[in-house]
Amino acid sequence: MDLEKGTNKFITRLTQAQPRPAYFRLGIGFVGLSLIALLAIFYPSISSELKYRLSPPNADVEVKLTSPDIQDNGKEYIVAADPYLSIVIPKIGANAKIIKDVNPVDSRDYQKALTEGVAHARGTALPGQVGNIFLFAHSSDNFLNANRYNAVFYLLNKMENGDKIYLIFNRHKFVYTVTETRIVPAEEVIYMDPESDTPKVTLMTCWPAGTTFKRLVVVAEILPAD
Repeated sequence: MDLEKGTNKFITRLTQAQPRPAYFRLGIGFVGLSLIALLAIFYPSISSELKYRLSPPNADVEVKLTSPDIQDNGKEYIVAADPYLSIVIPKIGANAKIIKDVNPVDSRDYQKALTEGVAHARGTALPGQVGNIFLFAHSSDNFLNANRYNAVFYLLNKMENGDKIYLIFNRHKFVYTVTETRIVPAEEVIYMDPESDTPKVTLMTCWPAGTTFKRLVVVAEILPAD
């Protein structure tokens, strides 16, 4: 009888809700805040990836400088963000103004530019010129700030050799075709070299998207005019 009574008391103690210590509740709170922070950091890249998979952009869409007065039998097209200096990448749905002559080693300068568009590195070529055009977006001085800046290049990892990149400069359209894609260390600077025997463009973004660990580079060379 005493054994049965003691067992019942033990079971009752186990089943009764015990108040959690303050440090336990604090730990749960920190875990919750961490999950929210991670979601905030990676949501834009995850959202972009899902949209791309569910409804991939038309890589063969025509790029125009201005909207046509008459629709061409419903043919799909993209109007460049700025007829004087912009970039259009149909395959990933990118269309943005290019901010000219941005200092790539001055974080205050390039982060301000990235709130307005894609940054063009000072001292590198311009569309159509012989030399290397260096453009970058989604860049930051630290991990937590990464997603505050332009996300035009979030899907740059989808680019493959042969894909087209359109650069608009002074109401002229220049078409480049991808020849190289590569992931490089964050401190890699060789791709910023303005020297090149042929007109080409180099695009760079942080990788993986939402971090500042490495850089994703896409190089494209100009196509001969028709």
